[in-house]
Amino acid sequence: MSNEIRVPELGESITEATIAQWYKKPGDTVAVDEPLCELETDKVTIEVPAQSAGVLAEVMVKEGDTVEVGALLGTLGEGSGASTPAPAPAPAPSPSPAPASTTPSAPPAPEVAAPVAASVVAADTSDLSSLSPAVRRVVEEHGLNPADISGTGKGGRLTKEDAMNAAKGTPPLSGPLSGPASSGPMPATSAPVGDPSAGEERVKMTRLRKTIAARLKESQNTAAQLTTFNEVDMGALMELRRSYKDLFEKKYGARLGFMSFFVRACVTALTEIPAVNAEIQGDELVYKKYVNMGVAVGTEKGLVVPVVRDVQKMNLAEVELAIAAYGVKARDGKLGIADLQGGTFTLSNGGVYGSLMSTPILNTPQSGILGIHKIQDRPVVVDGEIKIRPMMYLALSYDHRIVDGKEAVTFLVRIKECLENPERMLLDI
Repeated sequence: MSNEIRVPELGESITEATIAQWYKKPGDTVAVDEPLCELETDKVTIEVPAQSAGVLAEVMVKEGDTVEVGALLGTLGEGSGASTPAPAPAPAPSPSPAPASTTPSAPPAPEVAAPVAASVVAADTSDLSSLSPAVRRVVEEHGLNPADISGTGKGGRLTKEDAMNAAKGTPPLSGPLSGPASSGPMPATSAPVGDPSAGEERVKMTRLRKTIAARLKESQNTAAQLTTFNEVDMGALMELRRSYKDLFEKKYGARLGFMSFFVRACVTALTEIPAVNAEIQGDELVYKKYVNMGVAVGTEKGLVVPVVRDVQKMNLAEVELAIAAYGVKARDGKLGIADLQGGTFTLSNGGVYGSLMSTPILNTPQSGILGIHKIQDRPVVVDGEIKIRPMMYLALSYDHRIVDGKEAVTFLVRIKECLENPERMLLDI
């Protein structure tokens, strides 16, 4: 008797996925709820767990294949997973005396080296095939043995960070390998002179990356995008945070960062300039009475934008805890479809990567996105004197079909006022 493994429901409007990797291979024992494979959709990655304990009997699709909801992925059979003992080999017949021969006998062929080498290659190949593409690439480039690396991922699986840590101090090989490393000499190869592909690596785009590319281009083609800039003196906010961050963390168990202040400032500005929190649906403008704040998060697989809902009802601690929780889920690939839907406005923090200024692209159908950047000491004029102040550039990209220039500038100035005078923001004045 076997149980079918099928593609689960993936969420609203998602009908297909790509097999990112199989965690198990036929013959492996699996426990209830143990992940069998990972599916990659155009928004998130989803693990398919085993519905019952048993043995993975058969795999119907391979990594990289596209499957639809409900498609058969494989079958799960009953059993403990222990392989059936092979029948004992029949005893070899007693050698009969060989007739004398006048022909010189050939030297005996080596019987140990070849089988040992074959078993090593087979083991390494099996190890590599069970790795994710990102981990496999690092392992191959640095000639690492996966068995020598301790995995910190779920179920002891290797992560890209594990492989990178193991590769530190190990010079990368001259080029990508097509198979596992061996102890014997490798044949020398050289690219044809003038070959433009020399030194290149071709990697198939993931479903998430293709979707990001399509949505960003669609955003540019659909909305009348324009960006307005301002700068904010972060001195007062930095001093406020410095004074209360320890008490804040002790009381709420959350680190007091700048993101919660930016969220609060955006809520204040969106309440006063509702056009930035609106969207076009057909021939109507829809003004939202709530703020679902999208927070752009960069992951190993691409940019995702989890949504913190009803932030207008949250205090600073609740915002910080929500953002931190989404950061962990994004890093571990645990974001669900519902986590990414329903945003009305987006915050994009390029400052964490060192960006000084940018023009963010709208996350349509939203009409506004605020780019925040690196805090940098710069000379500015304060009360007629040149002083060094911690300054940050702000960039608001907006849909000019909905938001007028005056509204966009007023919105950004209001955010500047809130951040430079945080007591006004906290007192809601």
